[in-house]
Order: sequence, then structure tokens, then C-alpha cells
Amino acid sequence: MASSSSSAIFLFHACRRIQIYRLASSHHSPRYFSSDPPPRAPAPVTPISYPAKTQDVPDQPEKSEPRDWTREEARYVRDVPGQVTMSRVAPLPEFKGVESDGKDVENLQTEARKISFLRNLERQEEVEKVPFPRIIRTTERKQPKSLLDLHTAIKEVKGKSKRNFLETIEAHVRLGVNPRRSDQTVRGAVTLPHGTGKDVRVAVFADGSQGDEAKVAGADIVGGDELIEEIKKGGGKLNFDKCIATPSFMPRLGKIARILGPRGLMPNPKLGSVTSNVSEAVKEAKCGRVDFKMDKTAIVHVGIGKANFSEEALRENIGAFVNSLLLVKPAGLKKTSRYAGYVNGFSLSSTMGSGYPVSIQSLSEAADNYNKLHPKTAA
Repeated sequence: MASSSSSAIFLFHACRRIQIYRLASSHHSPRYFSSDPPPRAPAPVTPISYPAKTQDVPDQPEKSEPRDWTREEARYVRDVPGQVTMSRVAPLPEFKGVESDGKDVENLQTEARKISFLRNLERQEEVEKVPFPRIIRTTERKQPKSLLDLHTAIKEVKGKSKRNFLETIEAHVRLGVNPRRSDQTVRGAVTLPHGTGKDVRVAVFADGSQGDEAKVAGADIVGGDELIEEIKKGGGKLNFDKCIATPSFMPRLGKIARILGPRGLMPNPKLGSVTSNVSEAVKEAKCGRVDFKMDKTAIVHVGIGKANFSEEALRENIGAFVNSLLLVKPAGLKKTSRYAGYVNGFSLSSTMGSGYPVSIQSLSEAADNYNKLHPKTAA
């Protein structure tokens, strides 16, 4: 029994080793496994072919030449070869007539207008866009006009005044003062030697003997309290250009100060319109007394005559104005010359004409000539 069990164990271990050798080796060599049978050769394979099954295919027509698309076929195709690309708007439906009323016709007409409008927009988009012309501003600036002599400037202004009415010759003076300061306010009056060329209506607030003197001197309107009430009830309507008053009437003019003040007609002692010598003030106003005052930009505008005046008359009027302008020069402007720092620019123009700058030297000569003729009013 012991021998039989030992032989069985031996056979088990032998088989176990053989199995391990077969797994560990990469190839089955006959020298290690001589007991295994030799490998068999593969059996030959003979190919077998079967006939293809035939199907009943209908006879296809022969290929003909390509034909053009019809209009009905082109409606349902996006890109048709050989045809114009259709727009995105569907064509109009066929009109089959109207049986009931004409509303359908109107609807179709409106739809046709809309479709034609859309097609026109598409055509405009296809057109090449041309840039809109622009105005290119040049960097060149207008050169300022050169200064002219007073005689030349008057000649140029008179030659350019060719309107269908008689133009006024105006003087514009640019001052070198500060308009915000009260001590540098420039305001005055001047009696032009040859007048302003227009009729001046003068109103005088006086009574008694002074009122009679004003009427004799040529005043257009003379009155007292009744004139003040008339102006107050008139609603701002005035029929005079200058206003003169005696000192006794100044407190009473406060009732119409809001009417006279904004128009520059309020009498002022500094301008000579408040005086006891009424007759002389009326004569000066009739002869051509002009009041001037600078504006917010420190510029003085004043009319010194008409275009039909002679050149010599205009020159004398300008000399009188420049002399009066020097008389009201503020005391705070301390310069070596009468004009330096005070008169920065002087231009001459007509009512609707261009301005011509005038040199300060020629203005000084005109003022000096006026002072020789009228030494009492010299600056």
C-alpha cells in the first residue's frame, strides 16, 4: 500500500513539472517534449463561387443635354445654374380676378409696391459705395488787414458804401481797460463839428422861463409833470431821440427811469444833459451831440457821419471824437503815451460794409488838428 501511494505521488509531481515547463518555455521543442505528437499540416481550402443574383432594373432613359430651368422650377431652387440669382422676396401670386369687391386689388397693389421697394434696396446695396465728398479745412488763416492811414481808410469806406440807402460811417474803438472795474468805465459825449447827418428830436423837461428858452432854441417837445405822465401812460412809446432836463426835474424823472434808462435817454450831469442852460444844450443836441459808452467787451461804437459827407468833414468829426475819448481816459492807466495801453485798435466801417483798421499816428494827427481849431476843448 505504501509503495503504491508513493508511486502516485511521484507521477503527480512529474506531471506538475511538465506543465510548468510548458508554461515557462516560449516554444514547444521536441527535445523537451519528445512524447508530444508532431504538428499536423493545415488542410487545403478549395474556393467555391456562386453566380450573382440578377435584379429586375427598369430601363433608364438615355442622358440628354442639360435644359434651362423653367420659371416654376426656379421658384423652389435657391441657386439655379445659368439663371439670375433670385431675390429673397417671393414673387407675386397670380391674379385670378375679384368677384366680391376691390379690396383684394388694393392689397395686391400695396404688396407689389413693398416688394418693388425691397428689390430697389437690394440693387442699391450691390452698387459700389462711393465715399461722400468732404470739405477739407486748410490750416491757412486769413491774414489780418494792414493798418491804413485815416485818409485812405475814409476813402475806402466811402467807395464801398453802395447800398440803396444812405449808410452811416461808424467808428469802433477797442480799449485796453478792464470793463469789470467801476473806476475804468469810459463814457462821454462829443459835439461833432459837421453833425451826424440826421434830424434829432429833442425833448426838454422844464417849465416857466426855461421851457420858453428851450422852445426858442428849437426843442421839439417841452413839458413838465404832464409830459412825465404822458410818457408813463404811453407804454414805452417815445417820439424823441435826446432828453434834456433841468436839475429841479431830476427827482421827478424817477417815475419813468425804467423807460428812459434802458434806451440811453436818461439825463446825466456827466454827459451835459442835466443843465440850467437849456438853450445851449438844445443847440448842441441839434447840431450833432453824440453820447458814447463802452460795452461789456471794452469796445466803443459811435456814428461819426453819413456816407455823403466829404472826406475832410469826416476827418474833422473823427478828430473831435478821438479828442473827447482822450478826455475821459481813466486815471488808473499810467502809460508814457496818451494812446498806449488805452486805445488798442481803431477801425472804420459803414453800416453794412467791412471794417478797415486805422493807424494810431493818423488818429493823433487828426486830434491835434481839431485841437488847433478848437483850443477850448483840447485834451
